[in-house]
Amino acid sequence: MKHRVPRYFCLILLVSIAMCSNGLSAAEIIVHRAVQQGELTLNVARLLFTMRLLRWSDGTRVRVFVLPDSDPLHRVFAKQTLDLYPRQLRRVWDRHLFSGSGAVPATVDSVEEMLRRVSETPGAIGYLPDRLAKETVRVIHVK
Repeated sequence: MKHRVPRYFCLILLVSIAMCSNGLSAAEIIVHRAVQQGELTLNVARLLFTMRLLRWSDGTRVRVFVLPDSDPLHRVFAKQTLDLYPRQLRRVWDRHLFSGSGAVPATVDSVEEMLRRVSETPGAIGYLPDRLAKETVRVIHVK
């Protein structure tokens, strides 16, 4: 009797190999150096990235930066850090946009642009691959 491997297992294995070979094992949240938060709960991280929490505790406006939906790092960040599917984030952002609240994140084209924009924008939050943050931003951990 032959043993057959289910197709979904093969797909999961291929995606895992691709993520590891691209160096995308995990992402970390970065913020502008002046942001006072030391760490975030999962709930607060979700509220920030779904644009439901618009101000930091000191009153500074939150500026959210994200990569395009199709970017592998965006998918890794959404799933591993926020425990959400990227399509769930998109659905929330689209709802904000179409309802007229206008609260949607700014999309950047690259990791380099993410680092630059977060470091230059007071109140900014974004994400980078693990250990790629420079001294121009701070890393915030989700507890």
